[in-house]
Amino acid sequence: MLSLVSFVAFTGLVALIAWWKTRHDRMETSDAYFLGGRSLTGWVIAGSLMLTNLSTEHLIGLNADAFNHTIAVMAWETTAALAMVLTAVFFLPRYLQRGLTTIPEFLASRYDEGTRVIASGLFLFSYILAILPVVLLFGATGLESLFSVAGTFGISQTAAIWMMVWGVGTLGSLYAIFGGLKAVAISDTVNGVGFLIAGLTIPFLALMMIGDGNPLDGLATVYTEEQPKFDITGDEPGSFLPFGVLFTGMIVNQIFFWCVNQSIVQRALGAKNLAEGQKGVLIAAGFKLLGPFVIVLPGVIAFHMFKDTIAPENYLMAYPTLVKAVLPDAMVGFFAAVMVGAVLSTFNSVLNSSATLFSHGIYKTLIRKDASERDLVKAGKLCSVALALAAMAMAPLVDTSGSLFNYLQKINATFFGPMLAVILLGLLTRTVTARAARIGLIIGPVLFYLLVFAFGTETQAAARALFGVTEDLHFLHFLGLVFVIVTLLMVAVTRLAPGVAPVAAAMEAAPAPVDMTPWRHLKLVSAAIITITLAFYISLAQ
Repeated sequence: MLSLVSFVAFTGLVALIAWWKTRHDRMETSDAYFLGGRSLTGWVIAGSLMLTNLSTEHLIGLNADAFNHTIAVMAWETTAALAMVLTAVFFLPRYLQRGLTTIPEFLASRYDEGTRVIASGLFLFSYILAILPVVLLFGATGLESLFSVAGTFGISQTAAIWMMVWGVGTLGSLYAIFGGLKAVAISDTVNGVGFLIAGLTIPFLALMMIGDGNPLDGLATVYTEEQPKFDITGDEPGSFLPFGVLFTGMIVNQIFFWCVNQSIVQRALGAKNLAEGQKGVLIAAGFKLLGPFVIVLPGVIAFHMFKDTIAPENYLMAYPTLVKAVLPDAMVGFFAAVMVGAVLSTFNSVLNSSATLFSHGIYKTLIRKDASERDLVKAGKLCSVALALAAMAMAPLVDTSGSLFNYLQKINATFFGPMLAVILLGLLTRTVTARAARIGLIIGPVLFYLLVFAFGTETQAAARALFGVTEDLHFLHFLGLVFVIVTLLMVAVTRLAPGVAPVAAAMEAAPAPVDMTPWRHLKLVSAAIITITLAFYISLAQ
């Protein structure tokens, strides 16, 4: 009963704060609904960025992968901090100067409307195919393992998963559909505080248990007895995340996700000024450096405690088992509320971004060119409803036989490389044409699909023979390869058929909608984040 009370109390508190902070806001304009009226402050942006990204696919998925492999999987978090520095220093000033609502909006001005439509469609396709259903499935799986919902209600585990997917999905949809970006961002921030508290509590309590009351002794014990797990380079045979990918596909993945991905950068696009946007992005980068203690270390601790009882194929139970072993009953409900909040935050954030992309990139471009501000908001809400229903229907059908986190990253990588190539060439050059951009956006995903999915076995056999290795190449290497191929293809198409490359001169010359004075601590904080990230690899390399 106490668990249920704490669960309802924290979940209700988040909803109450979100409602109170937005009760007087009018959601009738595009800026108000999709960008929070360009009024978001640094801490709200940071909290929303953190919870938009971190969810149960990290909390359960990455800890499970650390349980089965090594802490090398923390590269997904640590290298993200470097990409966020790049966002604050290079990308965000250019976005805010142009007054962008969506990233495809830039593509429309730099290339043409066709490029914008294709990019919007690819974003939406990746969201519905990967992020939304996987986030819901992870959340439902975590709640089932913590609360034994199937046993409590006397139903099958499958029925319990379906019930929780639809329950959490419906609640998340309400935030996105009725509250807009500001309500989403505020709820993310409150949930983010709970996420950090609960996430850091689990390894602390576990290490106290191992160290007989002294967490430092517990950490020393785990490190000594499970030292191979602490190799951050991940260079064991058949590595799950080899060190080499940090210099190929990981760079492409992180720059895309943190610098140009609509569901992420939309929080910063809603900043009240450049300084608050940069501050928010860099605070979130600091939080990412805490990530390994929350979403990787517990997986290694779980391996130390339960390696003889949890089989490798049951790796998804590693983190929930650890939570149940160390968490007091009074905190179980709070922790479950934090998990639900993490799912809600990612789910409703992606829904809001999807609505923005659909309204501005497809509805206004293809369906109703004279759409009013109210029409755009209404179209966005209808899009959110449709995507939410589709995601809730698909979530329980996702294959969980392999690493779900890896599955998510593979699906995303299909689109990341080509889209990053198109956006970067648009920002860095004035010659690449719209024809080249459209070809890159179409050929790139098809090429990655053929290399990694359709003919994956044949591709890996050819790669092993070419490089003289016995292990398969990591899919991130193919992401890097596709990025390079698409970049060269676009340059070649431009050279062969130069045409006219429209540059967003009018957008660049127009006054920015917000103050563009940089954050005064930008360089200092950026340098600190880079130094700490490098220190992780220097200190933990074996």
